[in-house]
Amino acid sequence: MPSEKEHKEFHSVDMDGEGWHSPPGYPLEIEQKLLAGSLDEAHMTGSRTRLLRFKPGAYTTIAFVHDYWEEVYLISGDLIVGGADAQHQLSFFSHTYACRPPGVYHGPFRSETGCLLLEFHYYSDRSAP
Repeated sequence: MPSEKEHKEFHSVDMDGEGWHSPPGYPLEIEQKLLAGSLDEAHMTGSRTRLLRFKPGAYTTIAFVHDYWEEVYLISGDLIVGGADAQHQLSFFSHTYACRPPGVYHGPFRSETGCLLLEFHYYSDRSAP
């Protein structure tokens, strides 16, 4: 089996220049930068590490669900989780973390000041107990 991620030593990550783009299904104000790996959702294989950033005021409108594990670390800014009803929203700030197994609905999301997330997505080994 080939390695799921390539070997990369310490290197600078261009936070302002090339490599940022909106993931499919996301608004243009939300961008990702892939750091390592790739995720093949059609074949349920692989893993990826990415940065995801919300520009100030960016938001999604529906909840997400996917068939892979997701770990999210909020590096900076604010992230508001929940629908338009303020009574059902939760606000999170720098240095918060989430780990979601496959099949868990989460979101929608928005950020008032903008935020930067570090995300790990991966499929688990189906032969493991």
